[in-house]
Amino acid sequence: MPDTRYARSGDVSIAYQVVGDGPFDLVYVPGAISNIELMWDDPDRGRFFSRLASFSRLILFDKRGTGLSDRVSGIANLETRIDDVRAVMDAVGSERAVLVGSSEGGPMSALFAATHPERVTALALYGTMPRFTWAPDFPWGEPLDEYLRGAEEWARSWGTPEAAAAWLREHGHEPTEEAVRRRTSWERLSASPGAIELLERMNAEIDVRAILPTIRAPTLVLHRVGDGLPIAAARWMAEQIPGARFVELPGSDHYPFLGDSGAVLDEIESFARATFEARAWEDDDRDRVLATVLFTDIVGSSQRAAALGDRGWSDLLARHHRLVRDQLTRFRGREIDTAGDGFFASFDGPARGVRCARAVVEGVRELGLEVRAGLHTGECELTGGKMSGIAVHTGARVASLAGPGEVLVSSTVKDLVAGSGIAFADRGSHVLKGIPGEWSLFAVEQV
Repeated sequence: MPDTRYARSGDVSIAYQVVGDGPFDLVYVPGAISNIELMWDDPDRGRFFSRLASFSRLILFDKRGTGLSDRVSGIANLETRIDDVRAVMDAVGSERAVLVGSSEGGPMSALFAATHPERVTALALYGTMPRFTWAPDFPWGEPLDEYLRGAEEWARSWGTPEAAAAWLREHGHEPTEEAVRRRTSWERLSASPGAIELLERMNAEIDVRAILPTIRAPTLVLHRVGDGLPIAAARWMAEQIPGARFVELPGSDHYPFLGDSGAVLDEIESFARATFEARAWEDDDRDRVLATVLFTDIVGSSQRAAALGDRGWSDLLARHHRLVRDQLTRFRGREIDTAGDGFFASFDGPARGVRCARAVVEGVRELGLEVRAGLHTGECELTGGKMSGIAVHTGARVASLAGPGEVLVSSTVKDLVAGSGIAFADRGSHVLKGIPGEWSLFAVEQV
């Protein structure tokens, strides 16, 4: 068994292992649960990960709240989880890697590839979807009430011999005493019943559809025809990612290590080797990145300036600027531009951007000021340290519609902060000047 070590991601310890010495790094992003030590005792999982390690330097980890990683209060959102991936890569000295995301690890891997393109050699997605629940424009998901009811039932039977035996039969295994013991231990030592229910509730909110067109890494999407997750959803997902290749595999097993795992591994190995040997990223310009943009401005600034006079207004504006910059530092934001009484900043995570905006709105009230703020997440162009593109214009238009003391966000931001505990109020659909289509906007009510 490889040594288990820990990386620090904020104040949480993330358990990881490194095995193999191949020419490139491969990070495996697991589904709902994992336990990086127990999996080597399972013949199917052991063979699967040994094969991955035969052609790469394989990096495995347990997501926070699961396996050997720290247990945490609640379940972290995708933004926090991709920080955990980055922390593990930093700990092992991996500058860039092939990301393989399975099941619930798929949306997480897609978001990482879009947000940190400089760290991703290639992206492989297996048995996954960009969201897991039904929506009017996404007919392949499960109805929300059925999904949540299933999560409750799963939690009630979690770690029991009866559930383990049923799982084994469903996946073509004889429920022997040893097999049942191994499966129940796997469940109990990978997550608690409460954690698995919270995780599934968070998964019900996942929606990364909006960021799929911003992924620039070479991408492979694999799906078995009989997987319980509809193959049509996986095919649609591949169509949204520029240049992605979709491979349909026979079989019905959702887990890649079951059934004909060799076919899955052959596709991943061939794809990863070809991408590494082509060194496609060496000629790739890194002038585009997925970012969350924040715009703020002071409400009624002209009247306030006239009332205070030049000196008084200048002093108040300086205090406002210090407060905004302090909050940008606190939430890892980057100041892009400041014009008069407004700020333009960017974040690599939408939840941090939303929390920063709320902190600014609440903080400036102590100065006797009201600020409006707007956020949007999209692909931005980078030129000489500046950001531009339609995502920037969209963020500015969203901010212009916010009321005094209000933080307004696009639906993209709302969808990407699933599991963050941030609550929103629907502000309806709007036409944004100069931006195609209608946009659903939401006001932040609680962070």
